Order: sequence, then structure tokens, then C-alpha cells
Amino acid sequence: MGKLSDILAAGGYGGDLADQWNNTAAADDFKPLPAGEYVARLDRGELTTVGSKSTPSYKLTFKVVTGPGESIDHAGRLFWSDIWLTPAAIAQAKRDLGKLGVTNLAQLEQPLPRGIVCGVRLALRKDDNRVERNRVVRFDVLRIETPQADPFAPTDTTTATTAEGVADAD
Repeated sequence: MGKLSDILAAGGYGGDLADQWNNTAAADDFKPLPAGEYVARLDRGELTTVGSKSTPSYKLTFKVVTGPGESIDHAGRLFWSDIWLTPAAIAQAKRDLGKLGVTNLAQLEQPLPRGIVCGVRLALRKDDNRVERNRVVRFDVLRIETPQADPFAPTDTTTATTAEGVADAD
């Protein structure tokens, strides 16, 4: 393991980082988002289990685009919603997953389509320890955006060849 001063010097950060460290206040912990209506991009969905009973769920991760009143103060913040996969919650799970085009359980093992933008109603709730957390009250799909092409993605450079091994040009 190297010395911190050597690592910082190798990256060209030496004294600058130390000065910034000494003159910067620590960031506040993230607080829950304020209750209200949000526009959020669905970042991902994943199968998981929750709690000591390992309750099966499908966790949705949303990323804020705009907040209440079209505010961009919280743009980029993440929030989550668990869709419970239990007999008692199956009707709600079918309702919510159906909004995303999921019509059978096998689809939950595949990635969700990219570009789903939702209108989301967030509320605040206190858990048993009196800690405030966000809760998704409802969400509706507003639109599907075509994801931007990745400029660094590999391109298909294969060409069809004829029996003689020469590329067929059109």
C-alpha cells in the first residue's frame, strides 16, 4: 500500500487536495425528497428480497428529472419503489408492472426498456424508528424517450462476402 502523499502527487493533486480538505465543510447527509409530483426517468428494475423475511419484490429505481413546480433543484437524485411479489399484493403488482409493459413474471428477469419517463407522486412517511423516508404513492408512464446513441459504442463493420471472398458492394 502506498503513502497518500505519493498517490496524490502522482495524480497531480498534492497540496491542492490537502488545502481543499482543510478549507471545505463536510456535505450534509441527503434528506428525503419533498413530497409532491415529480417527473422521473426509470433507471432500472431488479428482482430482490427485502427484510428479515426475505419478501420477494421488484425494485424500481427512479432518477429525478424535475420536481414539484417543474423545479430542477433535485435533478439527478434517486428514489426507489418496491413492488411486492406476494399473493397479498399480486393485484397491485400486476397494475404497476403492467404500466411498464410487464405482463408475465418471466419478463422480470429481463432488463426494462430504456427511456421510460414517469410522472410520480412522492409522499413522506416515518418508519418505526421515526426516520422519514420517501414513498411512491403512484406512478404513470408519461412517455418513452429514444435513448441517445453511445458515441463510444462499437459499430458493426462486418460486410457480406461473396463465394470468392470479395466484399459485395451495392
